[in-house]
Amino acid sequence: MNKIDNITTGPIIKTIFTLSIPVVLNMFMEFALVTTDYFWVSKLGPTAQDAVTTSMVVIWTLFAFISIITVGVTALVSRHIGAKDTDKAAHYIKQGLSLSVLIGLTFSFVGFIMTPIMLRFMGTSDATMIHAVPYLRANFTISILFFILDTIYAGFRASGDTKTPTFIGISTIIINIILDPILIFGWGPIPSFGVPGAAIATGISVLFGAALASYLILNGRLGYKVEGILKTPPVIKDIIKIMKIGLPMSSQQLVFVVVYWFLIRIVHEYGEEAAAAMGIGNRMESFCYMTCFGFSIAASTMVGQNLGAKKPDRAAKCAWGSTGIAICITFVMSVCFIVFPKYIAAIFTDDPKVLSIAIDYLIILGLSQITMAVEIVLEGAFSGAGDTVPPMVVSIPGTLARIPLAYYLCFTLGWGINGVWWTLTITTTIRAIILALWFKKGNWKLKEV
Repeated sequence: MNKIDNITTGPIIKTIFTLSIPVVLNMFMEFALVTTDYFWVSKLGPTAQDAVTTSMVVIWTLFAFISIITVGVTALVSRHIGAKDTDKAAHYIKQGLSLSVLIGLTFSFVGFIMTPIMLRFMGTSDATMIHAVPYLRANFTISILFFILDTIYAGFRASGDTKTPTFIGISTIIINIILDPILIFGWGPIPSFGVPGAAIATGISVLFGAALASYLILNGRLGYKVEGILKTPPVIKDIIKIMKIGLPMSSQQLVFVVVYWFLIRIVHEYGEEAAAAMGIGNRMESFCYMTCFGFSIAASTMVGQNLGAKKPDRAAKCAWGSTGIAICITFVMSVCFIVFPKYIAAIFTDDPKVLSIAIDYLIILGLSQITMAVEIVLEGAFSGAGDTVPPMVVSIPGTLARIPLAYYLCFTLGWGINGVWWTLTITTTIRAIILALWFKKGNWKLKEV
């Protein structure tokens, strides 16, 4: 039984774990990376932590644009794999790579120039700007590598191979983790780069990952041929098709990021310590997010391939099965956030003010991890079906509501910085409930791509 048959006819729960566990392992390694980054940067003080936290909001914008390509490629490749049309699947991978180079180069150039303007917009202090500008510019310089690597990952995962991206990802992350302290603090003849050293380490490791992924895809690792990537001209109608599928999901992620730009302005009203605490909370939430992302990939691949094989009822079972497993895992994480917040926050800071704010954030955050799981996995299921409008319709208004709600809770009701944390928890829960009810209607089963 080949990989396609496993996904369209094999045992559902076993297949969910087969697809998701490699992705989750990779995500755990990414969590280890961001945790290591923040751990080493914390040695430079709250201002350095604030630089990474503030820059991260801008970097999320980069990944929102990457999803224009990866969501479209995933939906189209998985659908054609399910229909056993590997030539067409290979074609859309090549078109996705053409688009990734175009958008990636544009992002590198524009982002480098706009870095100070974006940081100032978020209320970044002069002390933080010293660290944040070179750190963020270094990330923009390597952004094209992220576009290429994530597009190749999408091709592998849509084809039912989640192990290869995991192998590449773990190798890349190990290199990054090793280089972090060396480039941040210096070692032997290697000078100390400070906070930008973390970005340089990322650039070196992602370059390795992109080179390895390109080599493997050109040498048949997908199980079917993807040849002549450099010789294949862009086909405008197919690039538009990729973007048409990916744009709704990308739009909602972009709105999410832009709203965070405003939220971090509010957080900066309470000082750099509050921003540092936000960074701690974000990294712990990323632990849950990355876990859910693995099951989202499983849902996306299984829904897409089963719809391609004309098995919509099985596709639904795959989606709900993935969601149920993610709920069980995030429940355990929620308990840890609520019961042990002090011990978790103390890993990243010994500053009393930062610690106090971070403890409250983790407790409030713990109340919404289960609903976050529902939202993320079902977004993946909708994406696999190529029906990306419902998540957009649910997410964008729910995310935009965060700005007035945060102002109201923080300043009108006087909840202080905790008003921001409650805003995130409340809106996540409402969005998840609406999305689950919409998915249950089943209109996505009829979506043509």
